[in-house]
Amino acid sequence: MKNLQNLRILFVAAIAMMYTTTSTAQQNDEIQNYDQKFKLGFGVTGGIPTDGDDYDWALGGDVRLQYDLSKRTSLTLTTGFTNLFVGDDVPDLGFIPAKAGFKAFVWEDQFYVMGEVGAGFAVTNGYNETSLLWAPSIGYATKHFDISLRYEDYDKFNTNQIGLRLAYGFEL
Repeated sequence: MKNLQNLRILFVAAIAMMYTTTSTAQQNDEIQNYDQKFKLGFGVTGGIPTDGDDYDWALGGDVRLQYDLSKRTSLTLTTGFTNLFVGDDVPDLGFIPAKAGFKAFVWEDQFYVMGEVGAGFAVTNGYNETSLLWAPSIGYATKHFDISLRYEDYDKFNTNQIGLRLAYGFEL
């Protein structure tokens, strides 16, 4: 139930951001004439748990495809691999995330907020669960570099984390 309520809040926030940035974009000729494009980014994320002792830390790599709707808004698709390092007694949990998201630049065309939702598919050490996951984040991006801080919640993996992502990207 908690995760369903959190998803509702995330959905309402994403709709509000889309409405706000879309109405602002319609008032600016420069943004209306923006040349839409794809970007590809490769990132590394380190994370620590925010609840319980289910794991010690996390490390992952990802690939993110971004489609710019306007100068300030983008759609994203992210996948990769994340490993939750559990400890000596229990095997680590490795999973493949698959997330779709919305990114909105809110200040100076470099600072952004983003929301992602998707699934995490466990693929290591006999784990067979697929988890709903959602991740709001804040970040700073330049033409090629991106740094972000995100909260990521895993419904079935009984944990969540705060993660720091460092990435390099380029236009396609």
